[in-house]
Amino acid sequence: MVRDKVQTRAAVAIGTIVLVAIVAVAAVTSIAAPRTALGAAVKLGAGATFQECRDCPAMVVIAPGSGIMGFDGGEKDRYEGPVRHIHIRKHFAAGRTEVTNAQYAAFVAATGRPSGKGCNVWIAAAKSIKRVDTLSWRDPGYGRPPLDDEPVVCVSWNDAQAYVEWLRQQTHQPYRLLTETEWEYVARAGSTSHFAWGDDPEQACLTANVFDASAADPLTPWPSTRCNDGHVSVAKVGSYPPNAFGLYDVIGNVWEWVQDCYQMPYPSRPVDGSAQLTVGCDRHGVRGGSWRTEIKRQTPSFRGRDDPGLLSNIFGLRVARDLP
Repeated sequence: MVRDKVQTRAAVAIGTIVLVAIVAVAAVTSIAAPRTALGAAVKLGAGATFQECRDCPAMVVIAPGSGIMGFDGGEKDRYEGPVRHIHIRKHFAAGRTEVTNAQYAAFVAATGRPSGKGCNVWIAAAKSIKRVDTLSWRDPGYGRPPLDDEPVVCVSWNDAQAYVEWLRQQTHQPYRLLTETEWEYVARAGSTSHFAWGDDPEQACLTANVFDASAADPLTPWPSTRCNDGHVSVAKVGSYPPNAFGLYDVIGNVWEWVQDCYQMPYPSRPVDGSAQLTVGCDRHGVRGGSWRTEIKRQTPSFRGRDDPGLLSNIFGLRVARDLP
């Protein structure tokens, strides 16, 4: 179900940044955020938004806090635990939405970064995922051109690293990918239920673009939910309500690369929000599920693990930024 939501906030001075009126509209072409001058100090309270250049993603300030991470269960060879307590000790910023095609196109135009060759897509007739050499982020196999305000896909972890490096050069600020701990912290947004929205999988369509009745295909071997979210495939960013931290589409729509190398089970450290970058670095984490993903994988604790060069038309990214 797609909900239009308009929120207007009066201008408020916070530190050195003045928040101008924000109009956040779901299911439209963009979600506005107050823009900061290049190099200006960002001193905003938790939940505040900012944008540091015209083509930069809008960012949301995330407050420090504690919570749980992981689940004592999972699929064969995909243990999601052990459950551990995490403690985020510093403010950081997370992308308000997944990076869009328009934002990624600006990066490609500025840097000339070549598109990866081929992209993995689901081929219903073959009942399998196949790499199609002619597909890329410019044509991810939707059967139509991708829209500017849809999340970019067919980007690898390596592409995501190049993108955040470009943001660092553009803004002179410490942009990066979310760590796995940070990602689960913002995906839960204070919840302790199995799914981000509760324990009933059929409530997914109220808040996320998942593999539902509208996307169901009898040739797909995994089941869809019975609910209907109104999208056959990918949705525009911001088409569903934000979570309690003010972030859109953390669960569903497209998978999001994170910074960490993949280690299973979880090591005892780190639990402070930093990334694990020493073990299992032939694969990196990818989180959150997608419009084509079975519902049991669309939880805050499910852990994807893939080659850093992999291209898939359900894999995208969300950025993070360190704050003082």
